[in-house]
Amino acid sequence: MSKLLAGKTVAITGAATGIGRAIATEMARQGANISIGYQGPMQDTSVASLRQEIESAPISGQLLAIPGDISDAETSKALIQRTVEKYGKLDAFVSNAGICQFHDFLTMPKELYDRTVAVNLNGAFYAVQAAANQMVSQGHGGSIIAISSISALVGGAGQTHYTPTKAGVLSLMQSCATALGKHGIRCNAILPGTIKTALNEEDLADRGKREYMEGRIPLGRTGVPEDIAGPAVFLASDLSRYMVCLSFLTIWRF
Repeated sequence: MSKLLAGKTVAITGAATGIGRAIATEMARQGANISIGYQGPMQDTSVASLRQEIESAPISGQLLAIPGDISDAETSKALIQRTVEKYGKLDAFVSNAGICQFHDFLTMPKELYDRTVAVNLNGAFYAVQAAANQMVSQGHGGSIIAISSISALVGGAGQTHYTPTKAGVLSLMQSCATALGKHGIRCNAILPGTIKTALNEEDLADRGKREYMEGRIPLGRTGVPEDIAGPAVFLASDLSRYMVCLSFLTIWRF
């Protein structure tokens, strides 16, 4: 079977763990050269294991890992610059980095709100802008994919700081699709429902909460990071060459 991303270069933010890591691994398996952004020293062990996984048979791909704070615009510029220096181009970009620390709305600390917006929304803007500028300069288009959330469409009592940022990421992709389409750049969003990652492992450990979440999902189970990798590969591949402003989402029962 031919690899869907053979010869392509993909950069992914927040890819040391969780959804980003699963996307990086599957894209490498599909033939892409991968560069990732990650937080820094606290994730070095995760990056080392990801590198071993990607650069060993049967994947035998390449991995470039760049540490930095995604809320700083210079971090994204460095990621894109070093990606192009190593691989010569950028074909697809996945804006995935994000944080979600549940908290009551009425007692929400300003610091937590500001940091969530800085990482999830500002970081996505800076990263997408850096990737788009590179793709425009190359002159042959590309694919930009943002990981939003079902929370962009529904509320969450403990997520009043988080849900607005994910709605913003979805809106960012809609606007970038119209702004960048003339350059042949496709922009799409993926809106996962409940995915088992470090962000929600405490909630999912509670049987009552887990069963409540599972009961709202038509398939009857929460997702795993690998469930998001397939749609991301599709959107990065030439199979989606005429798709823009499309949102893949996990449907919930209401």
